Amino acid sequence: MRFDESVLRRWMSLEMGKINDGVVSARVPLSLLLEMERPVATTRGGKEHVFDRGVIRKIGATLPLHLRSALKLPIVFYFDMEVSDSCMLADEVALAALQELGDLSIERRMENGKAWVGRALVFALLRKYPSAVQIMMG
Repeated sequence: MRFDESVLRRWMSLEMGKINDGVVSARVPLSLLLEMERPVATTRGGKEHVFDRGVIRKIGATLPLHLRSALKLPIVFYFDMEVSDSCMLADEVALAALQELGDLSIERRMENGKAWVGRALVFALLRKYPSAVQIMMG
């Protein structure tokens, strides 16, 4: 049996597209989510992404006003199959918010518009902040 890498890559691309359909298409400011009766956003696949009210209230209560108004949710980490142990964060405000929440070290800095975070930590953030953190496959 011959292994055809191009077929495998096409199949993986299709599967990643399905996974990415669940990612919110237009992130919503936390301050707006806190005002909504039912905090929701639309996914890339056209479905509703319902935010956990308890989670967004906890985040909102902890963050200072300038971060509460600047932060857009969900926080999106990018997973690249070429980097097996880390996910990339490309949102400086999200980095500052996670630092303020005590989830990332204040020593962590953006380099060239990116901050790399270990996958184990990203998965812990997904569990701690359900609906407020997502991973996008790249």
